Amino acid sequence: MSMKLDNKEDIQQLAMDFLAVAQEAALSSYPWVGKGKKNEADGAGTEAMRTRMGSIAMDGTVVIGEGELDEAPMLYIGERVGTGRGPLVDIAVDPVEGTTLMSKGMDNALTVIAVAEKGHLLHAPDMYMRKIAVGPKAKGKIDIEAPLTENICSVARCLGKDISEVTVMIQDRNRHQSLIQEVFEAGAKVKLFSDGDVTGAIATGIEDIDVDLLVGTGGAPEGVIAAVALRSLGGDFQAQLICQNEEEFNRCVGMGLSDPDRILRLDDMVRSDRCFFVATGITDGILLNGVRKKADGSMLTHSFITIGGRGNNFQFVETRH
Repeated sequence: MSMKLDNKEDIQQLAMDFLAVAQEAALSSYPWVGKGKKNEADGAGTEAMRTRMGSIAMDGTVVIGEGELDEAPMLYIGERVGTGRGPLVDIAVDPVEGTTLMSKGMDNALTVIAVAEKGHLLHAPDMYMRKIAVGPKAKGKIDIEAPLTENICSVARCLGKDISEVTVMIQDRNRHQSLIQEVFEAGAKVKLFSDGDVTGAIATGIEDIDVDLLVGTGGAPEGVIAAVALRSLGGDFQAQLICQNEEEFNRCVGMGLSDPDRILRLDDMVRSDRCFFVATGITDGILLNGVRKKADGSMLTHSFITIGGRGNNFQFVETRH
């Protein structure tokens, strides 16, 4: 019989187990850095992740993964993972967040995993989502329905900064040109990135990284993963799914989202503090260092862990393998 996840010791133990999962996935993907083969890199990371998860004492269900059963041989949505004995949890994974970055040898590719007690993660379909993310000091002070300039001013007040000192991270896409222009007109700073918005969302919650606000449209699954990280960090995240056709709208309804167009608050995406987020760098980035091979043949990984219910609490872990 599975036990209910009911104390922080269970969460802490699982977080350490999943740290090893993220490390294995990053190490397995690393040989494909700069090789121009996205699918091979993702496949290697996925297989390593699935294998390591199988040994964890939990009854886990993949709610965000590599796709539907007919699209993915493993880590498909609905797949049961773990030994089947232990805490009941929902799991969201991306074995290689930034496959294009990794295949081109670019920065900010990483392995990411988000875990929460069962029934407490939004089951987001693979579609677009509007997002806005901030760190703990601006929690409760953002509004995705308000103009970006208003949000910039609000964040500046919360951080005790002049607007000219506020940094807004935005993905470098044509669809974001109006947002970029609005940041310029407000007098704030833009920090553009090419792929993978989970890193940017997390960066808002870490004072040592010069990112105060993340805005833009990106993948919904990545949005849920970022929401778990920000809930654990004590930050804030709001979103809205973008249904581009009737098929996507009906898919949302079929997944339990009766009103797909409504604004999603942090509590809508991850409904419990019994959650955690783990990431391991594959290539160097603003959050983590990439995998490194040492002269003696050993490998070095750099990881990040943040656990819900502990305020703005996180740790970086460097491990030699």
